[in-house]
Amino acid sequence: MEWTPGGGSNDIEDRRDDGGGSGSGFGGFGGIHLGIGGTIVLLVLSFFFHRNFFAMFSGAPTETRPAVSEPHTAANDREYQFVSFVLDDVQQTWEKMLPEQANVPYHHAKLVLFRDYTDSGCGTAQSATGPFYCPEDEKVYIDLSFFDELKSRFGAPGEFAQAYVIAHEIGHHVQKLLGIEGKVQRLRRQEPAEANPLSVRLELQADCFAGVWGHSTEQRRIIDQSDVRAGLAAAAAVGDDRLQRMATGHVSPESFTHGSSAERMHWFQTGLDSGQISACNTFSSR
Repeated sequence: MEWTPGGGSNDIEDRRDDGGGSGSGFGGFGGIHLGIGGTIVLLVLSFFFHRNFFAMFSGAPTETRPAVSEPHTAANDREYQFVSFVLDDVQQTWEKMLPEQANVPYHHAKLVLFRDYTDSGCGTAQSATGPFYCPEDEKVYIDLSFFDELKSRFGAPGEFAQAYVIAHEIGHHVQKLLGIEGKVQRLRRQEPAEANPLSVRLELQADCFAGVWGHSTEQRRIIDQSDVRAGLAAAAAVGDDRLQRMATGHVSPESFTHGSSAERMHWFQTGLDSGQISACNTFSSR
């Protein structure tokens, strides 16, 4: 990616030195979209302990034990500046595009950087959960150590792979502003049997919205084809089928919550090719 380090975003809350949040260390995640990094963690736990660890995200309180980490240093500055650049670029793109294409005003989300755990409007955010967007407080939560996991565990290196993650989470904010997120959550409560398929469509649309932003960066020559490949690799790396195969050795499509690798790549590419919100209607595609 072509970008120049320097400065920080006004939309970032840096809590990395806060000591892991100020709350009690208890909380449910009833309203959040489960982070793409946390999915594989819960799958592994569920498989080995024969217990549905995904149930903890239905609102039941769970105890968390904070990990001990060293304070971040100046070595993190470049990464902080990169996240700032991507966040500002994504939001400035939507600030222009959302009124033009959907006649809906855009207002900025915040991005919270934390280490280990912190408080969120949706409960306690933990590193193991991976990045996620909380619609209750309109904030994205990221522990930057996830980017190391994205490279080493999921095999998706490169800055644009990291940018894809941020753009995906801001895509959920766009869904809230469009009224899609709230409608889907109501439908999930009314039709529990459709909860997983609805979640998949919501996540695939966020992938498509990430691609819509990618289309803009390609036009402005911020990215090239190698970056596009990195974004597609990141989308494929966190497909439900790949994560399940890594965790259990087999795939259960009925339990998908984010979509298969092929689906995630397809919808990211769709947004990338079109640059249009209208091309991202994942809810009428099946």
